[in-house]
Amino acid sequence: MLVLDSPALSPGALGIGDLPARNVPQDGFLALVGLIAPASWIARALIVAAAIAGVVGALWLARMAGAGVLGQCAAVTIALWNPFVVERLLQGHWSLVLAGWLLLLIAAAGLSGRRTLMWLAMWAASLTPTGAIFAVATGLAVTRGRGRWVTGVVGVVVSLPWLVPGILLTSSSFGYSVEAFIPRAEKWVGTLGSLVGLGGIWNANAVPASREVGFALAGVALFGVLLLGARHVPTPLLILAGLGLGGACATWLFPSVLNWAVVTFPGAGLLRDGSKLVVLALPAYVMAAASLRSWAAGLAVVLALLQVPDAPLALKQLTPTTAPLYSEELVNQAAGRDVYLVDEPDIVFLPDGRLALNPLNKALSTVQSGALVVDGEVVDAPTMRWVEAGQAWADNDIDGLAFLGIGLIVDGDTIHETGEGPSSTWPGLIMLLGWLLIPVVVLCAQRGARGNARPSSPTKNR
Repeated sequence: MLVLDSPALSPGALGIGDLPARNVPQDGFLALVGLIAPASWIARALIVAAAIAGVVGALWLARMAGAGVLGQCAAVTIALWNPFVVERLLQGHWSLVLAGWLLLLIAAAGLSGRRTLMWLAMWAASLTPTGAIFAVATGLAVTRGRGRWVTGVVGVVVSLPWLVPGILLTSSSFGYSVEAFIPRAEKWVGTLGSLVGLGGIWNANAVPASREVGFALAGVALFGVLLLGARHVPTPLLILAGLGLGGACATWLFPSVLNWAVVTFPGAGLLRDGSKLVVLALPAYVMAAASLRSWAAGLAVVLALLQVPDAPLALKQLTPTTAPLYSEELVNQAAGRDVYLVDEPDIVFLPDGRLALNPLNKALSTVQSGALVVDGEVVDAPTMRWVEAGQAWADNDIDGLAFLGIGLIVDGDTIHETGEGPSSTWPGLIMLLGWLLIPVVVLCAQRGARGNARPSSPTKNR
């Protein structure tokens, strides 16, 4: 997980760069707030706030189920301590974890008829595109009547910062890219057992060690215990859980169908990482746990902890580093211009020995390749501008690099100027600022609706 204190407010961060807008509006938001406060601290605050929202949502669902103390403890434990949370944090998908916790608040608010709170939580979850999709799905599932149309409109609006670039930008994913992200089987439980336990991430390096020595069995046992309370879970949450678990299983069993979707429909690549779909089952799991009898609720707490007993140890590697990650002098010299980094890897070793995304790609407006190679197979092709920039540099064609919008070339310790200025960011800024204003619009609309609904005071005849 890499969050700089002062990331670049670049076209890429705003979703209008060379790569698909997979981290929008997250990157643009962090870059914007990084102008006035350390963005890494803002990210920490968001994670803590989302965890609190998850606890509130879990307790709210538990009260709706009439849970006692043990039932509430089971609900909160399952919400916070599960393989999805740990694996996605280790993978660096902190904003997806944030969205997963917010699904609980969205579900509770929607089932209770608190639509304004539900819409605000949907907006917060839309910090990442996948979070927006999951939040909208949850909101639509728990909304009744004509309010579902309004929820759908809210869902589209909060998704515009990534939806618009996603439609306009051609995907470079190949047809076999889904195979690289197929849900992963864990020891003694297989792929299905991994998924029902809310695990199964494709990257083995993001899996806690305990999951590889049989503790995933506790997750399967927990699923069996939760089935005892499933009959008390509202139908919308059961449908949502079925979609999540069923969708994750479908990416495992029928990857060719998703392959076709990825190369056919813009934005479908967001769902190729199929195991993340399991988070849609989290609200149902939480409410099922809250509906259990005392002995079963206590057992659920134990099993939830046992399925990832080494979570604190595994997450210890996310401690921040204090070593300098890049040259501030280079950032100042770039001055917002697009930078082509010659032979610079996308993954680097930090000074403390940990692997991370290259900090220069966050600190500068770089021309990124976007290529992804898994097990020797090219999953995502490099972007055309990156390929053309490499050819122009090989030909010593500085004018060609300037034509591509590149202002600076960094080749080791050598820096070359082309005279090209910064790329325009105003379309992305407009979408980001519009996204930031959504809560204000929702609250003002709600206040106006309440004012119109308030009965007028009778007047005396004169």
